Amino acid sequence: MNKLSRLLLAPIKGSEEFAERFLFHHRLPVLLVFAALTLFLGWQAVQIRPDASFVKMIPTSHPYVENYLKNRDDLAGLGNSVRVAVAVREGDIFTAEFQQTLQKITDELFFIPGVDRAALTSIWTPNVRWTEVTEEGFVGGPVIPPDYDGSPESLEQIKLNILRSGQVGRLVANDFRSAIVQVPLFDKHPDTGEKLDYQVLSQQLETLIRDRYQSDNISIHITGFAKIVGDLIEGAAQVAVFFAIALLITLVLLYLYSRSITGTLVPLACSVIAVIWQLGLLKLLGYGLDPYSMLVPFLVFAIAVSHGVQIVNTIALESARGADRWLAARRAFRALYIPGLTALLSDGIGFVTLMVIEIRVIQDLAIAASLGIAVIILTNLFLLPVIMSLLGIGETATRRAREAEQKQHSGWQLLTWFATPSGARVAVVIALMMLLGGVYQGQKLQIGDLDSGAPELRPDSRYNLDNRFITQHYSTSSDIFVVMVSTDKDQCSSFSTLSLVDRFQYYLTNIAGVQSSVSLVDVSKRVTSGLNEGSLKWRTVSRNQLVINASLSYVPAGLMNPSCSLLPVIIFLDDHKAATLNNLTRQIASFAAEYGSDRIQFEMAAGNSGFEAATNEVIGTAQYQMLAWVYAVVGLLCLLTFRSLKTLVCIIAPLALTSILCQALMASFGIGVKVATLPVIALGVGIGVDYGIYIYSKLNTYLVQGMPLQEAYLNTLKTTGKSVAFTGLTLAIGVVLWVFSPIKFQADMGVLLTFMFLWNMLGALVLLPALACLLNCGAKATVTTPPEVKNVVK
Repeated sequence: MNKLSRLLLAPIKGSEEFAERFLFHHRLPVLLVFAALTLFLGWQAVQIRPDASFVKMIPTSHPYVENYLKNRDDLAGLGNSVRVAVAVREGDIFTAEFQQTLQKITDELFFIPGVDRAALTSIWTPNVRWTEVTEEGFVGGPVIPPDYDGSPESLEQIKLNILRSGQVGRLVANDFRSAIVQVPLFDKHPDTGEKLDYQVLSQQLETLIRDRYQSDNISIHITGFAKIVGDLIEGAAQVAVFFAIALLITLVLLYLYSRSITGTLVPLACSVIAVIWQLGLLKLLGYGLDPYSMLVPFLVFAIAVSHGVQIVNTIALESARGADRWLAARRAFRALYIPGLTALLSDGIGFVTLMVIEIRVIQDLAIAASLGIAVIILTNLFLLPVIMSLLGIGETATRRAREAEQKQHSGWQLLTWFATPSGARVAVVIALMMLLGGVYQGQKLQIGDLDSGAPELRPDSRYNLDNRFITQHYSTSSDIFVVMVSTDKDQCSSFSTLSLVDRFQYYLTNIAGVQSSVSLVDVSKRVTSGLNEGSLKWRTVSRNQLVINASLSYVPAGLMNPSCSLLPVIIFLDDHKAATLNNLTRQIASFAAEYGSDRIQFEMAAGNSGFEAATNEVIGTAQYQMLAWVYAVVGLLCLLTFRSLKTLVCIIAPLALTSILCQALMASFGIGVKVATLPVIALGVGIGVDYGIYIYSKLNTYLVQGMPLQEAYLNTLKTTGKSVAFTGLTLAIGVVLWVFSPIKFQADMGVLLTFMFLWNMLGALVLLPALACLLNCGAKATVTTPPEVKNVVK
């Protein structure tokens, strides 16, 4: 192991010597290059735009989604769509004024770029028809008659046509006080070929529809994936406000900590430069910022501040020991290069492990976070010491550091109790009790959404109020799950197919969470009954194929494909909660296994709830793979750096405890594991490992000099430990403000990140020395500390 470690660390050690000589002997050219790059990447960063795509949000390699993509052209309106409900506050929809408004809104929506115009449905579109059986045979036509003139007679005719169309509870509310326009969307702009801009689309829905037509007697309610994303992007714009507040808080606290203007402004400036570089590089690589990765710049800023504080603190200590500004910065660079690089590589590679989750939005987040870590190496590990070598830390900060080093800190001395056998046992016993509690509570953690509506938004948000309105006034909810029944060509209307689908729909009625379902079978049964004077005893699937063919002379769009080889069963659910979807998919899979065949196959799934079910399955499998990869990568790098299994346990155990407690916290707060929250666990591990590496690296520096563990830990607390405590508290204070965000998932992330910042800090300050004591790490120091690092301590 030692040979392998030395072999792998040799390039890092060589790069340290080269980087130190190059940076500190060519400071002006280095600064000019960094300034030029910052200007260029800053220009790129201001051009970055929100980027969201329906396909990016779903796991395209999952069998459910593959089945949908294979048949998407035949599933009009069952993929990405928006529903616009137009409601009257008083009266009903059968007035000339309302119908004129509904007609105008339908026309406005028809001409919005990105709308699948052929599949758009409303009672004002010709593809919504009524049928009736009379003594002379079938009669029918569009719901809005060609001779409609707004007269009371025409309005009465519309009411009759709606009742005969079967659209009550679907396109028309059960109480006749609102009507829906169903708006299917393409993934790309039809004119430019570029991805559909959901922010623009959401703004168009607001300005062209809600703002223009909502009045004292008309209310507009809009739901759908595109509207959720639009509202998220609108709310995420406030991330900049929270970022500015966090920056201001960090500025104040960092000055109170360092008492140095340069020691405050330079780390903050370098951290902001890291964010600018990250955004600029994302733009150059063709990426944008989707609502879920808009929080990554703050995390990059947080990690950069964490490393910047360590460097400034070390420079202050070196200045207090008599080094001039150039030598102090150089010694700080030399002392922190290997632990800092190890920590940042652990962060970056840990974030890359998010790529195992085959959902594009999470993979894009992984790329954004990894790019941010890469630039921190340049801006905070390289640039910051160079700037400080020119500006210095200041006399006030130097004097304060000298006084702090000589003064006995009662607070720090209390913490050293955990580095004694008795204190260590207490800490470990408490940690084990918390571990058991966390494991027990964590078993209640669920995959997927635990709330109805759009759980990414607040329950009282405009979107969720709109969704609640539609759910309360219509028989068909906005939570749709589609099962695709595939057959041979021209066999979707055969008796054997329809009878099996009829049996399947009856089977669905006994599944909890299912409101209703609709398919080609319902059309055939309704028309067959109509052909027989409306007798209910004929409302069934006829065994006579000629009767079936007659009943399917007109089929609404979306219930069969042109080749009659696909028959969608559209299932309306009470909600899209994880428990509902898990039970539904399990029951459908059981039915398909028992009754499906090579000739008739039941394939899941389309519809927003179908995609949600696929996403839940991917996340449920990938969350443990991701954690395994994160800890494997972080553990390997720590093992190669410190060459000690005991050290590995000391660094990794606090992180693992925090991860388990975080899952328990999510279960307690009703936060499910989903696209928005899954990356938090990996991000928390990446940030927390920095604390452990810096603490143990400094602790080991004293241990190899022969100091007892308790004394070595006291010296560590007075230097690196102080910086870790400050960073953890500062970042927690900055991120806790997210709980006030209008975006619920951002508020959830604020709670989780605050918890992880604090617990990772406490784990590094309390549990790490306790484990080092019990594992007797002070007796054998296996890390070879470079002589120059020893000189820094001396």
